[in-house]
Amino acid sequence: MVRLRARCLLVGDPAVGKSALSQMFHSDGALFQKNYSMTTRVELLIKSVNIPDSGDSVWGEPSLVCLVFDLTSENSFASCGRWMERVRTHCRGLNVPGVLVGNKCDLSARREVQTAVAQEWAHSQGLEYHETSAKEMENVEAPLLSLARAFHTLYQERRETIQNLSPG
Repeated sequence: MVRLRARCLLVGDPAVGKSALSQMFHSDGALFQKNYSMTTRVELLIKSVNIPDSGDSVWGEPSLVCLVFDLTSENSFASCGRWMERVRTHCRGLNVPGVLVGNKCDLSARREVQTAVAQEWAHSQGLEYHETSAKEMENVEAPLLSLARAFHTLYQERRETIQNLSPG
């Protein structure tokens, strides 16, 4: 069994649900705080994510990005381009797997961003797209499991490249 270490940057506008999403994932759905103060600092949560059918796991260096926006806020979606630009500048051109997460899908009556629009933008940025509801614990694990799989695939590709370079 291999334990890989990955740090996921969780970025997006204020009040889109980044803290709620990370807390629900970290606590396996046991902790949804109804009252949040705006996060003004960096939060560090560590969780081991087992990769199905491999026996390996990925856990706790910026190597992944999870970009979150609020499905009920067109403005938070419009900011995603700026967030991606900042992430790419920070990661200095490295290939960083990522996902775009439209949070608050439980508020469908107030939706301002349509699934097809978000999917198209995510695809144009090389990101997978997921919709979640941290409040209802709906699809919360999917984006982070997707990131863990992407990181695991990168690891396997790099390991294979190194093995192919070895005389033998």
